[in-house]
Amino acid sequence: MSGTYMGKDWGHCEYLFSLYKVEDPQIVMYFMKLYESLVVEQRIQDQENKRKAEERRSQQASGKNYTHNVRG
Repeated sequence: MSGTYMGKDWGHCEYLFSLYKVEDPQIVMYFMKLYESLVVEQRIQDQENKRKAEERRSQQASGKNYTHNVRG
């Protein structure tokens, strides 16, 4: 696998809803998917922050400073 999030298998939810006698499975499913989307968005943001931090660290470690002092 590439490490990319591919989604969850929601096929067993119907069985679990009937097993636990959930009164309104559509509302429960809505909140489950809402929570999942929030978690995925947070993980994407965390990964992006890590990538940017690593980029900054590698630029500092290489000693290359790309500031330009121009006098005119």
